[in-house]
Amino acid sequence: MSEFTLPDMSCGHCVASITKAVQALDAQAKLQFDLPSHKVQVESQLSQAALVAALTEAGYPPAN
Repeated sequence: MSEFTLPDMSCGHCVASITKAVQALDAQAKLQFDLPSHKVQVESQLSQAALVAALTEAGYPPAN
């Protein structure tokens, strides 16, 4: 499982966009969001680098 801090994530629309971006590459990916802390945990077969690329391309570059 990977955890990312996404400073630009702030609402349900953000959650939907991030979920769609990750699941487009790994349909079985599971994501858990904590909006107040801007954190997302991702359980996926994708590499850390692939997840960072997907998040960045979706407009939510990780801070870590």
